[in-house]
Amino acid sequence: MAALLTDPLFETSGRAPIANNNFYHFVVTKSHVVWRWWKISPRIVDRYAKPGELKESHQDFLDNQWVQSEVSMVFGHRILQYTKALCQGHYDYLEHLPDTLLLRIINSLELEDVGQLARTSRRFRKLCGSEEFWEQAVQRRCNTVSAEMASLAQVEGWRNIFFTSKLQLQNCVLVICRILSFICRM
Repeated sequence: MAALLTDPLFETSGRAPIANNNFYHFVVTKSHVVWRWWKISPRIVDRYAKPGELKESHQDFLDNQWVQSEVSMVFGHRILQYTKALCQGHYDYLEHLPDTLLLRIINSLELEDVGQLARTSRRFRKLCGSEEFWEQAVQRRCNTVSAEMASLAQVEGWRNIFFTSKLQLQNCVLVICRILSFICRM
């Protein structure tokens, strides 16, 4: 199953907190952890400082408290915990699935469940709100999608088309119920 994972498993970069203007790059691959830094300073003594790099095995990273404290200081405790879990072999396979496959899975859910799923992560919020998802949702849940409906969806968005058609269907059902109720009273 680990062969399905892409390399790198995790990668991020950014500047340190305000007191330290250095720039950092952090990568976790299937076999190593790479910690890189560049000193950014207007001081003349730091002008010719060379970038640094530390490349360690997963086990060495787990044993190296200094690198862990640096990662935590620059990127936060959550990133440190996540990368330590990766180094221990605890992979998030769902995070590495391609968007096209996730969209197919999401479209098999009920809409209420899609709403709940969208609250779990930024990636799922983006996928659950995407035009690709709503186009698939309209095509899956509506019997036919006319050419006019498809062209209107290009302008208005598939999500708007979906909810508009659902509201119109509900209104039609209400009108029919009222008519039947009126007829039954006669």
